Amino acid sequence: MIPAWLTFLTAQGAQTDAQGALHFGSVAEEGVAANRGLVLADLSHFGLIAFNGEDTLAFLQGQITNDLRDQGLHQAVFAGYCNAKGRLQANFLVLRQADDYLLLLPDSLRETLQKRLSMFILRSKTRARDASAEWVRLGLSGPGARALLTRAWGNAPTAGLGVLQHSDGLAIGLAEERFDLLVRPEAAPTLWHTLCAEARPIGHTAWDALLVNAGIPTLLPATFEAFTPQMVNMEVLHGVSFNKGCYPGQEVVARTQYLGKVKRRMFLAHVDSVAAPGTHLFSSAVPDQGCGTIVNVAPTAAGGYDCLAVVRLDAWESGNIHLGDRQGPLLSARPQPYTLPE
Repeated sequence: MIPAWLTFLTAQGAQTDAQGALHFGSVAEEGVAANRGLVLADLSHFGLIAFNGEDTLAFLQGQITNDLRDQGLHQAVFAGYCNAKGRLQANFLVLRQADDYLLLLPDSLRETLQKRLSMFILRSKTRARDASAEWVRLGLSGPGARALLTRAWGNAPTAGLGVLQHSDGLAIGLAEERFDLLVRPEAAPTLWHTLCAEARPIGHTAWDALLVNAGIPTLLPATFEAFTPQMVNMEVLHGVSFNKGCYPGQEVVARTQYLGKVKRRMFLAHVDSVAAPGTHLFSSAVPDQGCGTIVNVAPTAAGGYDCLAVVRLDAWESGNIHLGDRQGPLLSARPQPYTLPE
C-alpha cells in the first residue's frame, strides 16, 4: 500500500483495512452499484512484480502456463504458475510497460511468488522487484466506463485484455465496459477526481464480487497449490497454452488435457452462511471424502455469499453440496457465466 495513496483515499471518505479501501460507506450498497452502475474501485489489494533484463521473456516463458512470445505492449496475458505436480501457486495478468514485464496478482501472494520465481533466475539476465509502490491500481466498471476512460485518457483498450499505453499509466480491457488501471502515483489523485465525477467509488469487496460473478478465479494463500489449472477453468479463460515449451507442471497439465478427464470443475454458486476461500465441501454423492473447495467468495446485498467452488462433477450433478461438513449449509447453483467443456 502506498502511504500517500492511503492518506488520499481516507480523505475521500474510504474506510480502509490492510488491503486498501474496504468501502466508502456501505459494502452492500456498493455491491448493488457495482452490478448495475458505473463504479471506480481502489485495487490496492493487488500487488505487482516487475521483471527486467534481456533474458526476461525466455525466463518467464519457461515458468508460466501461457505463451508470451507474441505479446506486445498492447496485449495482456492471463496465466498461472504451477508446482512440479501441476498445482497452481498463483494466477495473474502479465503485461508490458517499457522494458518491464509486470505480473498483477493479489498482494497476499506477491512476496511468495516473487521469491519462488527468483530462485530459478540463476544466471539469466533478468531481475525481479516489487513494483507495487510504483503504480496505483484502480478498477473502472459499468455502463459508460469505456466512454469515461476515453474522455480521461483519449482512448480505451479493446476487450480481451487489450492494453492502452498512456503517459500517466496503463489500462487493461477486462471486458467491454470493465478495466484495470495502473496509474503513476503523482497522476492518480487527478484521475480519481476525474473519474469520480461520474463513477461511484467502491472498495475492494464490491470489486471482487464482480470477478466472482464473471467466473474469474483469484488464487489466494488459502488455496495455494489446491488446484490444477483446469480445475479453475484456466484453459477455458485462455490462461493456458498447449503449444509452448515446458514449464513447471506442464506434463501434468498437458496429460490432463489430452489423455485424461477433468473430474473437478469450478462453478458459480450461492450459500446463505458465511464462507471463506479454502473451506472444504461435502456431498452424500461422495461418502468417503470431501468433494470440493471454495475458491473465492463475495457477500451479496440480499444476504449470503456468492462463491466460486471447485467441485467433483458427480457431486455437482447430484445438487447436494454442503459447506464445511456433511450437515453444513447447502450450496445452490447459479447460472454459469461461460460454457464449460463437455
